[in-house]
Amino acid sequence: MTARTKPTPEPRIESSVLAIKSELERMIAANEMSAGDRVNESYIANLYSVSRGPVREACRLLERVGLLKSVMNKGFYVRSLSAKEALDIYDLRITLFGLAGRLATPRVTDLQIRQLVQGYEDMEVAAAGGDVVQFYNLNTEFHQQIVEMADNYRLAEIWPTLENELQLFRRRGLATVETMKASNREHRAILDAMEAGNAALAARVMEQHITEGKMRLLRSIGGPGA
Repeated sequence: MTARTKPTPEPRIESSVLAIKSELERMIAANEMSAGDRVNESYIANLYSVSRGPVREACRLLERVGLLKSVMNKGFYVRSLSAKEALDIYDLRITLFGLAGRLATPRVTDLQIRQLVQGYEDMEVAAAGGDVVQFYNLNTEFHQQIVEMADNYRLAEIWPTLENELQLFRRRGLATVETMKASNREHRAILDAMEAGNAALAARVMEQHITEGKMRLLRSIGGPGA
């Protein structure tokens, strides 16, 4: 009996998926794809000289983090969230991030501070290079680390949901070198307060950081108060 030959896997499938995911993130951040736009799977597949399989896998990854949504028999679309919904979520994040700072500061260890400092330094590099996708991912991780340091399970459960819902708007609020650098200056203030062990100050600067993010969003969409 002749052994069956296994099908040859598509070359560099994993790297193709990650490259396509990164490109779609960039297009959304740069407003080349707007809320409600359909992902042109054929175009992306041709662009990367792959089948539509890796494109769909990249889309599924972005659906999990809230950037895309799938519609049965129609494909993937950029997720839509109204400006009012986004601003309401920002108001929640202001309060919750301040709470995270108040809880985390007395608990933070030297190792955790060093990890946050490394994140801040990596964001400096990303901002200088105009790498919006990298900056956004590092920024999200920086916030998540502080939330986890707060050691409040309900806060840790709620926070990622709010972050995912806001992905589209938050990326656009960080779409220029200037806005990324401004955001990272605020991260430095957060680090200074935490290193000093000043929980009240950490809470205030974290609330201010999210408030400034809200203002950056308003400026990016031309909203009131921009």
